Amino acid sequence: MKVCKFGGSSLADAAQVNKVMDIVLADPARRIVVVSAPGKRHSGDTKVTDLLIALAETALAGKNTDIAFGAVVERYASIADELKIGDAIIATIEEDLKSRLAQVSDLAPAEFLDLMKASGEDNNAKLVAVAFEARGKKARYVSPKDTGLILKGEFGDAVLDPDSYARLSRAFSNFEGIVVYPGFFGYTKEGKVATFPRGGSDITGSILAAAVCADVYENFTDVDSVYPCDPRIVEEVKDGEGIPTMTYREMRELSYAGFGVFNDDAVIPAVKARIPINIRNTNQPSAPGTMIQQSRRVIPGTVVGIASADGFCNIVIEKYLMNRQIGFGRRILQVLENEGISYEHMPSGVDSQCIVVKEQYLPKEKEHKIIQALRKELEPDFITVERDLTMLMVVGEGMCYTPGMLAKACLALASAGISMSMVNQGSSEVSFMIAIRKQDRDAAVKSLYKAFFG
Repeated sequence: MKVCKFGGSSLADAAQVNKVMDIVLADPARRIVVVSAPGKRHSGDTKVTDLLIALAETALAGKNTDIAFGAVVERYASIADELKIGDAIIATIEEDLKSRLAQVSDLAPAEFLDLMKASGEDNNAKLVAVAFEARGKKARYVSPKDTGLILKGEFGDAVLDPDSYARLSRAFSNFEGIVVYPGFFGYTKEGKVATFPRGGSDITGSILAAAVCADVYENFTDVDSVYPCDPRIVEEVKDGEGIPTMTYREMRELSYAGFGVFNDDAVIPAVKARIPINIRNTNQPSAPGTMIQQSRRVIPGTVVGIASADGFCNIVIEKYLMNRQIGFGRRILQVLENEGISYEHMPSGVDSQCIVVKEQYLPKEKEHKIIQALRKELEPDFITVERDLTMLMVVGEGMCYTPGMLAKACLALASAGISMSMVNQGSSEVSFMIAIRKQDRDAAVKSLYKAFFG
């Protein structure tokens, strides 16, 4: 059995939906199809998820929702009309949206927003199932509620309840034909709709693949494979070959640092179940894509990819003889925990400590409060916050125990006139991270690509 997930660009219009059905029907092993909400049809278009957010915000503001409501329905109607699958499915979608909007006064804003966002995937799954049936194939829409996909945590950033795996496994053992399943959301134990973070359909597909012990989890998107770095920054990457195989931890490291092809949280369920992940292109289904698996043959001294991500800041604390103070690091983290801030990295020197956090968790109004708390708790000699940082990540199993890899990166950046704010190497030696100024991002990625891929 194969679980295959199709992203928004793969389902943006009727032509794309037909490609999806061709791909699924070409392989009888593709029996579970996870779908996203329709994405952009062209660069100036709007994703259905964004249309739904606008609709939800209009409703929460108590304004007339007719125009925003019509924009959402029109997207589905245009797909259904071109597929010639009748008006019944559009009537179903309209009624579903109306019933959700009617709950605006009964739910907290975050709960209502999740309810509305989830309708994008939910209604698209219903539409795609009808499209399969119109081709004379046995297919059915299946809801996360009916299969016991339970989430917990915050609305908009929920995580899976591990007990869901057993329920999902039992539920899918009874289905025949093609199952069309909506991604991105599940239900709380109280029966409320909750969503994963953005890109959460990848997570849904990975969870289902693990639950049914699939032979492979195929993730269809709009690129032939995973490239060594962002082709929008280094254009010549498009002319070269993609990455044929990579390991789970290589993908996890690269996804964390900005590889948008695959949601980094989606790697985890597949890793635990040891399910290979195949990144493929809906528009080029014959291309083998990139296979992500437990291990691969590596050549010493090589890297698999270079990633970059903006939106970081660095809290720098200096205190003479801090290494002799027992519990110094714990007290730093306690201050952050008290303010609900998670840290990303924590490299240190003898008398200095850096704490890298995402800027979104440390707005300017909270920065002063954090610094005051750290001054009171630690009595440091010096404390400052560096903002507008980009994290560069150089990743590859072939770097392990190979001398000179970090030196090569530092030399490349120095030759490009780029200064480094921080360097941090993981204990596994599969990656190292370098913090630079945001404005140097493109030049840095290009210089590293030239150094490692020539």
